Amino acid sequence: MAPVVEECTALDLDAAAAAVTAAALRPGPVGTVGLELEAHLVDLDAPADRVPWERVTAAVAGLPPLPGGSRVTLEPGGQVELSGPPLPGAGAAVAALRADRAVLAAALAGDRLGLAPLGTDPLRAPARVSPAPRYRAMERHFAAAGCGDAGAAMMTATASLQVNLDAGPREGWGARVSLAHRIGPVLVALSACSPLAGGRATGWRSARQRVWGALDQRRCGPLLGGPDPAGEWADYALAAPVMLVRDPGSGAAEPVRARVPFADWVTGAAPLGGRRPTAADLDYHLSTLFPPVRPRGYLEIRYLDAAPEPWWPALAAVTTALLDDARAADAAADATAPVAGAWTRAARDGLADPALRAAAGACVAAALPAVPAALRPEAEALAALAESGRCPGDLLLPDPVAALLTATLPPPGPEDLP
Repeated sequence: MAPVVEECTALDLDAAAAAVTAAALRPGPVGTVGLELEAHLVDLDAPADRVPWERVTAAVAGLPPLPGGSRVTLEPGGQVELSGPPLPGAGAAVAALRADRAVLAAALAGDRLGLAPLGTDPLRAPARVSPAPRYRAMERHFAAAGCGDAGAAMMTATASLQVNLDAGPREGWGARVSLAHRIGPVLVALSACSPLAGGRATGWRSARQRVWGALDQRRCGPLLGGPDPAGEWADYALAAPVMLVRDPGSGAAEPVRARVPFADWVTGAAPLGGRRPTAADLDYHLSTLFPPVRPRGYLEIRYLDAAPEPWWPALAAVTTALLDDARAADAAADATAPVAGAWTRAARDGLADPALRAAAGACVAAALPAVPAALRPEAEALAALAESGRCPGDLLLPDPVAALLTATLPPPGPEDLP
């Protein structure tokens, strides 16, 4: 049983570590899948302009109920995120998110707005449009930490596909979390869909992953992949720097401009906000940590670029198969051994890198038998793309305006799959 910590009571270090460890992973069978897809919001009549916040919020406020049960949230640059509910398998999760995307896209189209699921905004420079205190404080923290440009780009000009999977049985946690990291570079290369950013070619297949690599790795770097991922997550969280301190009364957020580990705030070695942290502060701190695989009771797989149809459904299906199907998982562990840890190579070169291309081909081939029949055409299209040494971003038009607008178009039918 998880230790009970009063939300308003100051923490001690042991209680904080115990709380994070207990909540990191929930034991149980695998099979449930949740998907989250971000997309850049585009004014179809003025694509070079960011959509003002008032127009963003008004468009979302008027949405009808979504048939698949997704939540709609907004990111600081005006990106729109659909977060689907946990469902039994990738097939059901993709079908629900597709249905909700169709309703959302139709509603936005009435206001001449479109959704572009791409890893980076290919046209517009990073710019925050949300006035939320959290994002203003995050911006200032990143600037003080020496990664202001990367922080602004991450918050306002990137978009991802997130695959959420069960933690699985307790005795398999170490191997499962380790595999989720080990296949990461291959899936970064396979999903890469951000060669353009801010109106120019970047020279990287995944400029989104490049941005994440430029951030403070004590907040955004991977876990080490040890045998006790829950305990390792607690160590990671307590060593990570505090980003901001919220005022419990007003809700205001004050950025922390020095690198203060959360543990130092707990012990009083570095007092912040004139008080010690509470359980609510710890929960909020965890929400400001962004490793490529984040334990939240389940596993958040956070390293995939957002991509248009048919690629995001294929990536969701392949990622799920590689982690949830035992035979595919074993094959993926072997295939990815030569490129484990090659995050930068994957972001820069994608599947033009021979070793990553070979590993990606082996992984997709291993995943295909476990992919639901309804998603087999999309997964096979992804396999063919990988075999040719290309990733989704290689198919984007080179002109940033055209790339952004083309990504907002309705998805192709099955007969149009490459």
